[in-house]
Amino acid sequence: VQLVESGGGLVQPGGSLRLSCAASGFTFSSHVMSWYRQAPGKERELVAAVTAAGGSTNYADSVKGRFTISRENAKNTVYLQMNSLKPEDTAVYYCHAYTRWSDYWGQGTQVTVSS
Repeated sequence: VQLVESGGGLVQPGGSLRLSCAASGFTFSSHVMSWYRQAPGKERELVAAVTAAGGSTNYADSVKGRFTISRENAKNTVYLQMNSLKPEDTAVYYCHAYTRWSDYWGQGTQVTVSS
């Protein structure tokens, strides 16, 4: 099982980034996919989630209207489009796959928002 995140980096406040998470080794289309983040000294928090078929999404209040989660089951990939980035969005972002019987995490990708 692998979840490989990419797309992180350094961006100025107000900028945009698109994170990708490529999955392999499990039935991607059966899993709820989520993005979490963890800032230094803070607990890991849920940023956004999308249901297995992609019909429903959920967002943390802090990112509503700025971030969009989406998935392409044909490509076993989930995305997080992040717009209007703020310094407080700085964190390691993790991809997560979940069903009642399985729970997988990626290694994370660093996002730094700074001028």
